[in-house]
Amino acid sequence: MKRIHLIGICGTAMATLAALLKSRGYDVRGSDQNVYPPMSDFLAEQQITTLQGYSPDHISDDLDLVVVGNAISRGNPELEDVLDRKIRYCSLPEAVRDHFLWGSRSVVIAGTHGKTTTTSLTGWVLTHGGADPSVFVGGIAENFAGSYRIGGGREFVIEGDEYDSAFFDKTAKFLKYLPDIAVVNNIEYDHADIYADLEAIRVAFRRLVNLVPRRGLLLVGADDPEASALAPIARCRVESFGLANGADWQAHDIRIDNGMTRFSVRRGGQPIGSFEVPLLGAYNVRNALAAIAVGAAVGLSPDTMADGLRRFKGVRRRLQLRGTANGVAVYDDFAHHPTAIAETLAGVRSAYPDHRIWAIFEPRSATSCRKVFQSDFARAFGPADRVLLPAVFRTTLPDDQRLSIDQLVADLRAGGKDARFIPAVDDIVATVAREAGRGDLVVVMSNGGFDDIHQKLLTALEARRH
Repeated sequence: MKRIHLIGICGTAMATLAALLKSRGYDVRGSDQNVYPPMSDFLAEQQITTLQGYSPDHISDDLDLVVVGNAISRGNPELEDVLDRKIRYCSLPEAVRDHFLWGSRSVVIAGTHGKTTTTSLTGWVLTHGGADPSVFVGGIAENFAGSYRIGGGREFVIEGDEYDSAFFDKTAKFLKYLPDIAVVNNIEYDHADIYADLEAIRVAFRRLVNLVPRRGLLLVGADDPEASALAPIARCRVESFGLANGADWQAHDIRIDNGMTRFSVRRGGQPIGSFEVPLLGAYNVRNALAAIAVGAAVGLSPDTMADGLRRFKGVRRRLQLRGTANGVAVYDDFAHHPTAIAETLAGVRSAYPDHRIWAIFEPRSATSCRKVFQSDFARAFGPADRVLLPAVFRTTLPDDQRLSIDQLVADLRAGGKDARFIPAVDDIVATVAREAGRGDLVVVMSNGGFDDIHQKLLTALEARRH
């Protein structure tokens, strides 16, 4: 039995890759600095050994392969031992490619926003339709009760991340995924720690498109000029999807009813049916359209796909209702880019036009902590009524590069918003518990744990009854 060791692969990705490799009969274990629930529980259930911290003692003589994640670099004690002893190693995307994708029909879901939801939607629609795909998601898809699915069919649906691969390979992960079908929903500047500017990101996506074979399919977002600009360079069939007139796959007559978004779809101008999905916002209609287009390419009927979308259960941390206490609903959302924030809040506003919306945003990602989006953030919170902001997470950034919370609050107030800088999580919780009323919606946005603010909010709101 081959023994594989994983190092520097964070959270969901480590658990998913470990489980996938174990399904192929490998003996898998991994090291991480801080493994905690729910991933530690998941790894234990899968009987995957997790070693706390990094030590050369973890690099045993019986290893056949070490998979190196992008969370570590030179100086890591395990990595240094692997290099000194010339043990075979590879990056995470190389491991996925070499063990799963060469014999599969790869469906790579890419774009700055919506990758996790679109991958989950596509994987579920194909599963419901009987295609029996394998799926690798960068989040927890509720229909799969996890971040992956192991199927016996030809398709492998995988989230195509443009982030870098490893310390020795700074190119995008998705360039390893051998796309037969590539979906590019949108392209914007992000990952400021990896990409110098938007042009550098464009180059990565052009390279992805250049990998799709002549008999493959490229699906581009018709509502995004950057995504649409990829169509002329493709050597394969290209179809567009979106709300715009002229899109090959066009959604129209969008309406929201009891938490369901209903819409009709035309293909090439001809109606193919009506669909509904338990998600909010026009951006999720685009995500669902991408799933429909992939499903059609695989051979699924509109009725089958409509039934699958109706049964979609959502993705954890993508506008996930964490609970309601004393009439106040608390949502958890992964949004950290200004466009994602704007679309999330617009989706909530469209569903609840008469409710007061609180937006609590933690600037935590490598890009959102930087000044590059200073003015964009001020516009992103437009649909919210009240905005609460803690301190910027990455305090080591120089002042001239760091997002200014004071300036953001000033800009929001100048636009008529009730915006406040409240540095401590406990003080944010106290403020909401004191001021929120029945029917209010609290949308918490962060790509990190945010000090368990969601549960603290629910506990504090519940305590108001006593």
